[in-house]
Amino acid sequence: MSSIRRWLLGWLIFGFLAASGIAGYGIFRTVHEEANELFDYELHAVALSVPPTLASADALARAPVQSREISDERIAIEVWDEKGRGIYRSPDAPDIGRLIEGFRTIERGEKHWRVFGLRQNTRFVQVAQPVSVREALAVRLALRTLWPLGLLLPLIVALVLIVVSRGLSPIRALSRALSTRSLDALEPLHPDGSVPEEIRPLVDALNDLLHRLHAASSAQRTFIADAAHELRSPLAALKLQLQGAERDGSLKGEGETIARIEARLNRIIRLVQQLLALAREDAEPSALLAPVPLRRLAEQAVGDFSLIAEAKSIDLGLELTAAAGEEDLFEVRGDPNGLSVLLNNLVDNAIRYTPQGGRVDLILRRIGPRIDFEVRDTGPGIAQAELARVCDRFYRGEGAAGEGSGLGLAIASRIASRHGAQLSLRNNADGIGLSVTVSPLQAASP
Repeated sequence: MSSIRRWLLGWLIFGFLAASGIAGYGIFRTVHEEANELFDYELHAVALSVPPTLASADALARAPVQSREISDERIAIEVWDEKGRGIYRSPDAPDIGRLIEGFRTIERGEKHWRVFGLRQNTRFVQVAQPVSVREALAVRLALRTLWPLGLLLPLIVALVLIVVSRGLSPIRALSRALSTRSLDALEPLHPDGSVPEEIRPLVDALNDLLHRLHAASSAQRTFIADAAHELRSPLAALKLQLQGAERDGSLKGEGETIARIEARLNRIIRLVQQLLALAREDAEPSALLAPVPLRRLAEQAVGDFSLIAEAKSIDLGLELTAAAGEEDLFEVRGDPNGLSVLLNNLVDNAIRYTPQGGRVDLILRRIGPRIDFEVRDTGPGIAQAELARVCDRFYRGEGAAGEGSGLGLAIASRIASRHGAQLSLRNNADGIGLSVTVSPLQAASP
């Protein structure tokens, strides 16, 4: 996948380097040509500086110091009289021969020379300089001119990195805002600070999409809630009519058939109730949290299911661990309706799947600044491979006994998640039964 940052950095740095290279080459060529012009001027000045009394090699040696310095290893001087006889040649000077007046570049002995000839009244002066010496001096002078550009390149690259990073920071901020959002958060985006004009269309499009998703989700939740609510009343009335008809004898049939019909009806009623609870939970993902006495809710849940537990000879009890005192209410910050549904679902599930004569314990624990609770039963447990899936909606394990819709644990997991807690399931260490833990819940007071 392509990266805007890499694309910008690559092209900007490449562009700056290419432009700097072209500029550097142009500067180098300009300085090189100007250096050659300067050296030509030097040759011309040397030719004019040859003493007019020069007639032999020792004459230059007797000349003033300034005159002797014009002949060194970089410059060769030759002088001819008006009749064309050579009257002077610098030591180690090559045999170039007399050329015409002006500048020339020639080759002698696999070596190139820059030659300047000057005609005076009674003589002809010719000054030569190796091209290699001129080139070395010209290159050195050009490189000295280019060093500020070489120093500027790293600064330009650093500036490009900073500018691109700062320029793309709004996109990174938008990405962080989206990645840290909850799955249920469909509110419009409000990025920190002002949004650049280039990103504003993207933010507006995302907000429009979130608005449409929120509307669709609300419509779906409303439909489920309305359908569940509308179904609950006629189903309850149907059950009452069935029971009344059975009592007054107007409904005739085998007792086993009527019991099956009533069991199916009870299952439909329970499914509708769970759908209504799930729709209500989805419709209120951000209910205000208040101090809730978890102990009172637990006692109420144990009391509500005590008759069902007695019918199966199940020992249903409530345990308090690390209580702050006898009157410790185990207050947590939460939604009382949601926590009540959570406790009821877990206790109901445990009783349903615990065999005759078993045991179900509801355990409240205080651990420092948090509170958690556990529902432990002596039922068949859940296969290890299915533990990760039993909280999915409408999922029931292959070996699940009894009747159910597969929504109880899904509703419980949803409520626990809304309270910042996690619902975890594990088979008991002794291999008998299942333990469902909800942790951590924030304590409302020390």
